[in-house]
Amino acid sequence: MSRREMDILGWDSLDVLFISGDAYVDHASFGCVLLARWLVLHGFRAGIVAQPRWDRPDDLLAMGRPRLFAGISAGAVDSLLAHYTAFRKKRHDDAYTPGGKAGARPNRACIVYANLARQAFPGLPLILGGIEASLRRVSHYDFWTDQLRRPILMDAKADLLVWGMGERAVLECAYRLQAGSGRASLSGIAGTAWLEKLDAQGEPIHLPTGFAASGLRLPAHHEIQKDPFLLMRMTQQLEQQVHQGRTWAFQPVDGRALVLAPPARPLNTDEMDRLYSLPFTRRAHPSYDRPVPAVEMLQTSITSHRGCGGGCSFCSLALHQGRHISSRSQASILDEVRLLGMQKRKSRRGREGIAISDIGGPTANMWQAHCALREKSRAGDLPFNCRRASCCFPRVCQYFVTPQHEHVSLLRAAARQPGVRQVRVASGIRADLAERDALALEAYTGEFTGGQLKLAPEHSAPDVLERMRKPPLRVFEKFLENFIRQSRAAGREQYVIPYLMSAFPGCTDDDMRALASWLSQRHWSPQQTQCFIPTPGTIATAMFYSGKDETGRDIYVARSDAARLRQHRILMPRKRGLTDA
Repeated sequence: MSRREMDILGWDSLDVLFISGDAYVDHASFGCVLLARWLVLHGFRAGIVAQPRWDRPDDLLAMGRPRLFAGISAGAVDSLLAHYTAFRKKRHDDAYTPGGKAGARPNRACIVYANLARQAFPGLPLILGGIEASLRRVSHYDFWTDQLRRPILMDAKADLLVWGMGERAVLECAYRLQAGSGRASLSGIAGTAWLEKLDAQGEPIHLPTGFAASGLRLPAHHEIQKDPFLLMRMTQQLEQQVHQGRTWAFQPVDGRALVLAPPARPLNTDEMDRLYSLPFTRRAHPSYDRPVPAVEMLQTSITSHRGCGGGCSFCSLALHQGRHISSRSQASILDEVRLLGMQKRKSRRGREGIAISDIGGPTANMWQAHCALREKSRAGDLPFNCRRASCCFPRVCQYFVTPQHEHVSLLRAAARQPGVRQVRVASGIRADLAERDALALEAYTGEFTGGQLKLAPEHSAPDVLERMRKPPLRVFEKFLENFIRQSRAAGREQYVIPYLMSAFPGCTDDDMRALASWLSQRHWSPQQTQCFIPTPGTIATAMFYSGKDETGRDIYVARSDAARLRQHRILMPRKRGLTDA
């Protein structure tokens, strides 16, 4: 992060400079840090400028001009989501900033940082990445301005955009630029997007090899402006591009073409193990004089896998991490558990040992989950032509294999490691998967729930659940019955913490009243309810923008802040503050 640190390492210059909207916490959950350590492992020299001032380029110049490129990310969350609530009120804190103070990153951070980098390093290749860039890679609805915006590359004027998980793409960029091929060589890398000129027929002038065989034309920006439902069609096409893993795509925008290469191949287990074994200190950079709140949240949490087969219509993971599950090996995870156990922390009761708050991922009980149909395809037995939008909806796919007994074995092995007092699953589990394995469900309930278990029924209304791509309420109710029975059998007082959502597209005030009645029957009083926020790139956001569901049927949308707040308060009538995680 400084010239002094470069001198200690004996580096006269950097190969790659990352510019991030987050503070520098040396943890694998921070994208720029993960990629920087990945590049260092492969022989490149990487530096990070964290949360630079955005009124001048001075902070970017502290370590000099990087030799290859600058990588730009808004941070762990979209910068506008980090700044504003569901009711467009300013947030007062930021867990990824020293002292938790809001305002350390600008709105539309990718665009602002790219412009700063252009000033600081004229002619240097600029590469966007992270979730803000990934989900804004094509034309997208922007909730905070209530407008359809162009692909972010059009405004950031960077050379390339890495979408999805970026280890392969970023490393390939470094290799190509190291070879002296120049920025023109960056096009065609899997998991990236770039801009091309259009010819007289409206096709990109320079088409990569293989485009003609599997090319996909997305609706043009001006076409979506005329017909908002085309945003839905494009989002569905992108879901399939990510899931199928081999399709090229392009979108015409203002006389140019945004070209999307097929997604990068997910990391295999050996690569995941190698990545997560890098020497992360799990601490904030020592230059900070105030704590970074996210450090405390992540200190005892271990990532076991990436990706989610759920495909919920409001979740951005399907377009960023993908539905393919990339899992670490048990040996790799236990190595990290032992490393944490060696820290010899003491609890408040004075007992030795550390409490592991989570071993999981987007959904904990999807560790080592895989698609048997895809494996048959690789073996040459069947073509892989899955058209499902979710591995779990409308019901769990027969080919989606979830070895939850192995996940339970992993958790038990972790709990037996020296220096470990207890192991919990804080990232939550999917009820519909847990119900398929009675012994695993018993273990999750009786051994690895720390008094509270997070579940996401989201709603009770059948139509709303269908649009969310969530299982019917009876699945959650059955799980709840089993959870209560098994908790009592284990002699433990435990509770389910339900995640609920208001103002989802297609949700009416009557639907919210029905949900409130369902909660009342169980004597539940939710302390926090999430009001739906139309984040870029999701199916649910396309519903919000178009006023139609996935099939094209008109639906009611609580569009104004007043309508959204009215629904929100049906569940929380006594709460005056606006809680909208």
